[in-house]
This record gives sequence, structure tokens and C-alpha cells, in this order.
Amino acid sequence: MFGASLPSLEIAGLTIGVREAVLALIVLVALYIAVVLWRMRRLGGMSAAPSTSLAAGKAEPTEIPAAAGNEDESTLPDRRSDTLSADSFASSSARLASELVTEGLARELGQLRDEVDAMRGELAALREDMLQEVAHLRAAQTVSPIYGDAVQMAAAGYDAAAIAERCGIARAEAELVVALARSQVQ
Repeated sequence: MFGASLPSLEIAGLTIGVREAVLALIVLVALYIAVVLWRMRRLGGMSAAPSTSLAAGKAEPTEIPAAAGNEDESTLPDRRSDTLSADSFASSSARLASELVTEGLARELGQLRDEVDAMRGELAALREDMLQEVAHLRAAQTVSPIYGDAVQMAAAGYDAAAIAERCGIARAEAELVVALARSQVQ
């Protein structure tokens, strides 16, 4: 027999094996889940009830109790001004919602405008960089390849002495390259 080799426990003449213990655990877990679901359902029912009573309380008009019939209608206050009807509540909530949406849209529009201004600034900086690069390329193209490094250094702002020393050209040639580079930038 398959179950004969499994351990078992004998309590007061009742033999409890592994199979019975597992079944008992399954039943206990199922009971626990049922109790938790029942409690959740009760809590869900309790939270829905007060909210409906509050909404109903706001939607129902309030009345002023009339005195024992000794006042005529001309002395009674106007009940329309003392009541909060569902229509006025709905219109005020709709007006509040539209104001909130309008404020949110205005805030978002302001953020978008700030981002566009930042992008315009970045675009202007990129345009300046591009124009400088184009000027460097034009200067390099119009000069002999021998003076290419000298022209790039002149465009970068080096003085004639540094260009002459680094490129191995005469100082007069370096001054001419500097003058040429400045005239092309302007």
C-alpha cells in the first residue's frame, strides 16, 4: 500500500496521517480566505453607506420648520434661498472643475513656453557655433594647405608670435594669416 510508509500520528485512538494533515491545512486556509473575504465585503458595504448618505444629505433641500400655523406666507422667509438644490450643487461643482482644469492648462502652457524659450536659446547658440565652424572651413579652404594650421590658430584667437613659433613660419606671414582670418570673420 502506498500510504503505509508515510508517518502517522495516533491521538486517542484516532490515526492522523500526512494526507489527513494536508487536507486539514487546506480546509483551514479555505476558511481563513472565506473570513477575510467576508470582512472585506463588510468593510466595503460600510464605506459605501456613509458616502451615499452624505451625498443624499447634500442633495436634499433643507427646510425650515414652520411655526404652529400662526404665520401667513408673507411673513415666512423665502425657502428657495435657504435650500441647496442638486442643480446648484452640480453647477457649482462643474464650475469648480472647469476652473481647476483652466488653471492646470495655464500652468502647463507656461511651462511649455519656458521650454520653447530655452530651446530657442539653445538653437541660437548652436547657430553661432555653426557659423563659426563655417567661417573656419572657409578660411581653411581659401588658404594654401601649408598655412592651414596657421589659419585655424588665427581663427581660434592666437597671436602672430605664437602662430609663427608653432607653425614654423615667419612672423610677417603669421601676421598676414591673422589679418586674413579676422577679415573673413567680420
